[in-house]
Amino acid sequence: MQLLTPYSRREEGMNDLRHPGERSVAARTKILCTAAFGPLITGYAVVVALFALVTAIASVATFSVTGVLRAAGPGLLAAYQVPVTIAGSPLGVLPLLGTAAVCALVATSAARAANRLGYRHPGQAVNVVAPMAAVHALAGVTIAITVSGSGVSVEPLAAFLVPGFVAALAAAAGIADRCGIVAAVREYLDPIALRGLRAGALGLAGLFAVGAAVFVLSMVFSGGTARDLFAANSPGFGSGVGMLLLSVGYLPNAITGSLAFTVGTGFSIGRVSVTPFSFDGGAVPGLPLLAGIPDHAARWWPMLMVLPAAVGALVGWFLRRCDGDPRARLRTVAIAGALVGFGCVLLSTLAGGRLGGGSFTPISIPAGLTSVAAFGWIVVPGGLVAWLTGPGRRAVVAAPEVHDDPADEGEEPETDEETLADADADAEPDEDAVLDEDTLADADTELDEDSETDEDSEPDEESPADDDVPAHDEPPADDDEAPETADDPREPEDEEPSPDTERRTG
Repeated sequence: MQLLTPYSRREEGMNDLRHPGERSVAARTKILCTAAFGPLITGYAVVVALFALVTAIASVATFSVTGVLRAAGPGLLAAYQVPVTIAGSPLGVLPLLGTAAVCALVATSAARAANRLGYRHPGQAVNVVAPMAAVHALAGVTIAITVSGSGVSVEPLAAFLVPGFVAALAAAAGIADRCGIVAAVREYLDPIALRGLRAGALGLAGLFAVGAAVFVLSMVFSGGTARDLFAANSPGFGSGVGMLLLSVGYLPNAITGSLAFTVGTGFSIGRVSVTPFSFDGGAVPGLPLLAGIPDHAARWWPMLMVLPAAVGALVGWFLRRCDGDPRARLRTVAIAGALVGFGCVLLSTLAGGRLGGGSFTPISIPAGLTSVAAFGWIVVPGGLVAWLTGPGRRAVVAAPEVHDDPADEGEEPETDEETLADADADAEPDEDAVLDEDTLADADTELDEDSETDEDSEPDEESPADDDVPAHDEPPADDDEAPETADDPREPEDEEPSPDTERRTG
């Protein structure tokens, strides 16, 4: 008796159909733990490597493995936009480039985990987002508690909430397309609203590009000042590398300030305020990234606002054919402007903050005014372009009322071409009329011949046919009766004389 019976191919195929892509609990747990801890470990390793590099090559720093490892924890929290306190001085202006890098790591890890687990439905996204948010929140509060006794301190509540919130947003963004969240949103929203959201993303990217262009232009004209700041505040190769890395990390913050300046609201660093319409000078931090801040105002600064107007016109051109109704296009442009305004609020809030306790704090960008200004620069030019360059409203022409006539059913109305053809046909001579005239002429000829024959022969007294035959000179009264007279089968035809009659006559 065979105790161990292997599965047949058919049974194996049925098992595969019953459990497609199913993994064990241990395998799923391993995948989720890798997705949750992977970005934390990678981010911490990168921060450790940067701190170790700077302290190793800097001439005025002392390299310590323990110090680097302990300092990398608050540095990682700073990448999550968690404010830290260094030697009693708050640091709330945190590099946006580090935040963008952390979000990219979390989104990539979440997408890879969802792919390996085979998640395709929006409800399954919680299985990835929730563990990742929880792990990042616990890691943040753990770091805050660990570094509490050193010169760097972090608020535990902020360290718990902010990393968890950032990780949840980044993970949701990473699996939105794979788990069908984007498709569900597309089915729920109006297609015009989706087109407006795409145009809003384009407009936000355009405004950020305009800010970057203005920043690069200011740095080009202030290259000598930036070189002097490098030489004065970061002597030596190691210190110069550290200053360069710091400037690169805060580059998105500086571009956001240039964006606010371009749209007309400007920014402030302590008592220094810079807008296109006003300028209050003063001392600024000796960071080479701030070398482009001018010493005095210029009259041509308001001309820079042509750039955001051009971005708004580009958005309007992008939406010029989204709908045939001009009012619908204006609503779409308004949706795009709302998204741009929200993005400017987010960027302005994250780009500023407290910088120590001296005269350089706070570094602020008016989020509300910047949002309203950006909304206006998108909606007004974009609305005009979308209204004027798009297709006009389709006029609805009322069809004439047609009364149902049973006598006319099945007949098609005559067109102008058919009417002209009938007129041409009426203008041509009637062939039947020509044929009637020929028939009348033949009939007259036959009548003449018959009359001549009757004159030569003697009239028959018993036959009154001669009195009934009309004269050939009188035309028939009706044209239609003439052919009948000519073609009348009852009229006797001339018969040839028989041979007997010829003999008797002879």
